Amino acid sequence: MSDKTLSYKAETTQSNAILLGFVPVGVVLIGFFLIPLALMVLYSFWQSEGFNVVPKWTLKNYELFLGWTAYTRVIAKTFAISLGVTTISLLVGYPFAYFLVRHVKKSLQMPLLIMVVIPFWTSYLIRVYAWLGILGRKGLINQMLMSLGIVDKPLEFLLYNNFSVFVVFLYLYLPFVVITIYATLEKFDFSQVNAAMDLGAKPFRAFVEITLPQTKQGIFAAFIFVFIPMLGEYIAPKLVGGASGTMIAVMIVNLFRGFQMPQGAAVSLGIAAFIIVFLFLFRKYIRI
Repeated sequence: MSDKTLSYKAETTQSNAILLGFVPVGVVLIGFFLIPLALMVLYSFWQSEGFNVVPKWTLKNYELFLGWTAYTRVIAKTFAISLGVTTISLLVGYPFAYFLVRHVKKSLQMPLLIMVVIPFWTSYLIRVYAWLGILGRKGLINQMLMSLGIVDKPLEFLLYNNFSVFVVFLYLYLPFVVITIYATLEKFDFSQVNAAMDLGAKPFRAFVEITLPQTKQGIFAAFIFVFIPMLGEYIAPKLVGGASGTMIAVMIVNLFRGFQMPQGAAVSLGIAAFIIVFLFLFRKYIRI
């Protein structure tokens, strides 16, 4: 047997061994992702009759999703809250990360950054429940305002509405922005800014024309880390939002619990399609 034949057989054996290692992952991927996804696609084109889903083909589920209905209003509100929280998180997180990198000693940067991520050391559920004790009728804010004589009775708007959802989301996702922007700015060469200022550029102009363009990938990464996960948030809106703070994920769960699985499948796939298109359009910024 020639050396080439032996080499070919060895390479084939090695390739088969490598492919064999992907079998467990493939089984999990097919069983827990592709098959449920295929069922969701089928359900989205079927109809519900009573407590059953019947294979009668229709586009009505997507018409309800795309038309201006209660679904659409909840979806629009979810996008508005997510975009608003993401924008404010960037407006607050970027200056903080910039100050941390630019004006704080290296030895103090890590302790301050650890203080930002300390909330992650506790359970997500506990952090959300903590806000019930802060924003509730007998919560910290109302008790403080009443003890100072600023209000006579507890403020009702602090909890179980869109405002409380917005505040809790801002608290939950701001650390993601700070960490991402900090990682970007830490690698930035600030000697470029110093050189521009030596040549007569004012600090703000140097920031806008040099620092900001070269850190836009970090900004976009932070946007993705906050905006997209927020679209699928369920626990926080359910606990602190109440009926008026309902968002997409809560609505989808309610549809499935109400045996309206075709409508729930259509809404789920519609949101997933939006996220895929969004990532595809801005794919060049994801390579970070």
